[in-house]
Amino acid sequence: MVVTDEHSYDRTSELIAFDNTRAGVKGLVDAGVTKVPKIFYTPEDAYTKACPNDPEKTQLNIPVIDLDVISKDPVQRKEIVEKVRDASEVWGFFQVVNHGIPQSVLEEMLNGVRRFYEQDTEVKKQWYTRNTSKRVIHNSNFDLFRAASANWRDTTYCSMAPEPPSADELPEACRDILIEYAEQLKIVGRSLFELLSEALGLNPSYLNEIGCSEGLAVLYHYYPACPEPKLTLGASKHSDCDFLTVLLQDHIGGLQVLHKNYWIDVPPVSGALVVNVGELLQLISNDKFKSMAHRVLASRVGPRVSVACFFTTGHSLSSRVYGPIKELLSEDNPARYRETTVKDYAVHYDATGLGGKSALTAFRI
Repeated sequence: MVVTDEHSYDRTSELIAFDNTRAGVKGLVDAGVTKVPKIFYTPEDAYTKACPNDPEKTQLNIPVIDLDVISKDPVQRKEIVEKVRDASEVWGFFQVVNHGIPQSVLEEMLNGVRRFYEQDTEVKKQWYTRNTSKRVIHNSNFDLFRAASANWRDTTYCSMAPEPPSADELPEACRDILIEYAEQLKIVGRSLFELLSEALGLNPSYLNEIGCSEGLAVLYHYYPACPEPKLTLGASKHSDCDFLTVLLQDHIGGLQVLHKNYWIDVPPVSGALVVNVGELLQLISNDKFKSMAHRVLASRVGPRVSVACFFTTGHSLSSRVYGPIKELLSEDNPARYRETTVKDYAVHYDATGLGGKSALTAFRI
């Protein structure tokens, strides 16, 4: 990755020209680009990837947790809760298998993403917008005009809860599977919030009852093959502006989590979902659970597709206020964050953009 001299070209004009194509990064690749445009150049990262020759670092893998027995055996459920607690405190990430969503549904969801992005560009353009009030928002880089560098990625955002769109409001290419996947993901999400509640020493229903699983935004990403992957990223270093993220990724890989100042690969596991703690969950847990930075590498191999489900009410007008959970506080563990609505937090996060410092810092007491 490199730093470009921002005075050597008109960055704003190039950003506007790219956005005006409404064809995204895929449009560049379809046009046959062999060089990465400067707007995508990414500064060198301060952290390094774990060295493959360092045995201590190569043993670092995010936990994979089998959920098959959570409703069958109380003793084994307790063991799973402990694994979820450890993973949420140490990594902020874990993968889950036997989560209840059939492999056929996972595969069809990924195929639906490919169908959407690989249809005729003119059809896709009807969804291309930067109007955040829309139920479906397709564009390249939500923070294109704010971030230090653009990412080699196109994204479509669909708000699926608390007020799901009607079927005809969703793109035809992935409409049916998107509705089915979102419904199944809500069930998985509620189960995960029960485990996380128990991991905090609370009643299993606590996080669901305060609305953590109320909102669901589905973002499906398309990372085209990149001709010069060392110059850019698929997604810049960031943590997520939600309570919890559940990610479905394909077989290509490229996701990395920052752990002890090293970038650690999150390898694709067949049938698994990747779960990570969002900033709002770190806030209400008063730093017990950690929302860790992560990124996606660009690659010559592609396209990579993924589906990220964010449990958050986002920009909806909910007046519910969130702060550190009172039951977790004590004289020795006072509140570390001020209270906020989800919308106010989301507005601050979006204004910051990816690649900057965590939005959490602005809410610290």
